[in-house]
This record gives sequence, structure tokens and C-alpha cells, in this order.
Amino acid sequence: MTDVVSDPPSPTNLRSRRRNELLAFFALAFGVWPSVAIGVVGSYGFLVWFYQMIFGPPGPPMH
Repeated sequence: MTDVVSDPPSPTNLRSRRRNELLAFFALAFGVWPSVAIGVVGSYGFLVWFYQMIFGPPGPPMH
């Protein structure tokens, strides 16, 4: 087994990596996760609506 010694990253490479990580963070924070949250809440609302359409709304039983 041989050990490979890598050179320290260049400042240009670090700036490029930092920029890519920031872009990924903003894409996730303001694009993907809000869409996922809206989808989850919307799906739950649909399930409740569909359940109540079949079994009726909650409340005391009718006489």
C-alpha cells in the first residue's frame, strides 16, 4: 500500500468550492425544502379530506 500525499488546495479551488456549497445551500433552503414542506402538508390535508369524505366529519354520533 502506498501513501499518496496531496498538495494543499489552492485559494482559487477553495473559493470555487465555497461558492458551490453556498449555491447548494440556497437551492436547498429556498427551493427544495419549502417544496417538500408544501407537498407534505398538502398530502396530509388531502388524506384528511378523503378520510372525512368516506367516514364523515368528526363529532358526536348521529341519533
